[in-house]
Amino acid sequence: MSETRVIKLNPKAIDQGVINEAAEILERGGLVAFPTETVYGLAANLLNSAAVERLKKIKNRAENKQFSIHVSDKRDVEKYAVNVLPRAYKIIDQFWPGPLTLILSAPQEKSVGLRMPKNDIALRLLNRVDFPVVAPSANFTGHPAPRDGNAVLKDLDGQIDLVLDGGPTEL
Repeated sequence: MSETRVIKLNPKAIDQGVINEAAEILERGGLVAFPTETVYGLAANLLNSAAVERLKKIKNRAENKQFSIHVSDKRDVEKYAVNVLPRAYKIIDQFWPGPLTLILSAPQEKSVGLRMPKNDIALRLLNRVDFPVVAPSANFTGHPAPRDGNAVLKDLDGQIDLVLDGGPTEL
């Protein structure tokens, strides 16, 4: 792969064309780093097995360790979870968007982690796609989680397609 592209975004004036481009990269099976409120995540289309395998390889992820799904709207919980208890919705209403991943029941007696980041760039990207997006931290396992675009490049330059650089993370 060639050098990773970096596009700087102003979080207060987000260019929708850039968001559209990032969404198209994800749709084609590419990997895109984007800011959340805590760290930069590395997004992949969960429905694209090649993208997920590439993500697992980059992250050196154990086969049995699942990725959390990032959502852009509280109503998305119903797409992935079943038998959601009222207390889960109270937690969602209090802490989303924000740095909280909820582990909920999923179909076929499985579980799913769901997270709604508090970052407008992340939410615009997640809202733009029509497939589930997984996004662990954009770094090698065991390395510090990146809090800006340059930190993403230290580990992943040349291994991912795009960094949406929205500056340093909030938290």
